[in-house]
Amino acid sequence: MCTRFGLVIIGDEILSGKRADKHFPKVIELLAARGLQLSYADYVGDDPVRITATLARAFAAARGNGDGGGDVVFSCGGIGATPDDHTRQCAAKALGVALALHPEAEGLIRQRMQALAKEQGEPYEPGRHDNIHRLNMGMFPAGATIIPNPYNKIPGFSCRPAGATGPGAVHFVPGFPVMAWPMIEWLLDTRYADLHRQSAYTEKSVIVMGSTEAALTPLMLAIETDHRGVKVFSLPSVDHPDYGRHIELGVKGSPEAVNAAYPALLTGLHIFDAKLGPELVR
Repeated sequence: MCTRFGLVIIGDEILSGKRADKHFPKVIELLAARGLQLSYADYVGDDPVRITATLARAFAAARGNGDGGGDVVFSCGGIGATPDDHTRQCAAKALGVALALHPEAEGLIRQRMQALAKEQGEPYEPGRHDNIHRLNMGMFPAGATIIPNPYNKIPGFSCRPAGATGPGAVHFVPGFPVMAWPMIEWLLDTRYADLHRQSAYTEKSVIVMGSTEAALTPLMLAIETDHRGVKVFSLPSVDHPDYGRHIELGVKGSPEAVNAAYPALLTGLHIFDAKLGPELVR
């Protein structure tokens, strides 16, 4: 079974429109470069109840159903130590464990504080209130492992819930792209290198003009019934500059399955009074 990848994006600033989400397209890009795909994504604001419920679903997906297919989920945002950062606490609650200061995270945070003091020409005072507060960024759910942060050393963390199957885990990184993206790349290239290009994937489609999705639906259902392992997709457009109103109709899946299903799709289209445009391969 191929591993499914999920994404959780946390923050009021995304849902209010103050900041545009950049994680969704980037994670798709990072996965695609390794022959992998994003299966789903969730957006949630800074509401602890909703975050906890969202993460509980993520942990359930990471556990899988006993067939070795636990999901890998990346969660971006909310792992700081300000009052509107709830992700660490919600992750612990969703797992039913306590928060604890991770020893390795503590060491990295202290290194960062020392470096900041040196940059500012000040003595490092570990007992100063703001420095003690910064250690909260290393309070992770019990049993978590750290994700290195090459930007400023403040780590993220990974949680593999009890009973997780296969590679199933949820990984927590900051909301800042400059930190999050290298951390996700590190996870993909160290912990999941064996999944790269685990199964080849391709799409073949054709531009169909002069027909409707409703008319084409029986053909689409027949292709999926006759060719297990492929998905038929239909992308309608009403104002394309070259084709006008049209449908991009195609199949996607493994090359072997697609190569068998696509000719059947083209043959099925011949019974419709529709004009076929360019064929596309991705």
